[in-house]
Amino acid sequence: MGLYIDLVERPGKPHGQLSAGSVHHVALRTVDDTEQLEYQKLLSEHGYGVTPVQDRQYFHSIYFREHSGILFEVATDAPGFPDDESVDELGKHLKLPAWYESKRAAIEARVRPIVNHEYGVTIGGQGTEKGTEKVTSGGQHA
Repeated sequence: MGLYIDLVERPGKPHGQLSAGSVHHVALRTVDDTEQLEYQKLLSEHGYGVTPVQDRQYFHSIYFREHSGILFEVATDAPGFPDDESVDELGKHLKLPAWYESKRAAIEARVRPIVNHEYGVTIGGQGTEKGTEKVTSGGQHA
């Protein structure tokens, strides 16, 4: 976790382009919704086109682009990842926001397997192996 962002100004040089090896956006952290709304107001007062608050299930975000086009996100800490599962279960299942649950089968089919050695599970792909027991990425036993 960092406290500073180093920027290099290159007057007269072209802006970067989104492609392999580039950064999609820079995410900044704020404590709660109240502080985030203060940032939203301040950014708007300074001429930035700030989005409405976006509910990302595990946190709330606002987005804006600085004048050269770099996308910034300001996200809250709350509600946090333990919002829908216990801390003991974190990292053991493919979690999807409610609005993607109807597409779970298609998403799971496309996700390359993610091996979590700490918990002895593989998430995504053709399901999850845990010992000799097959567990799907949603956590159901097959």
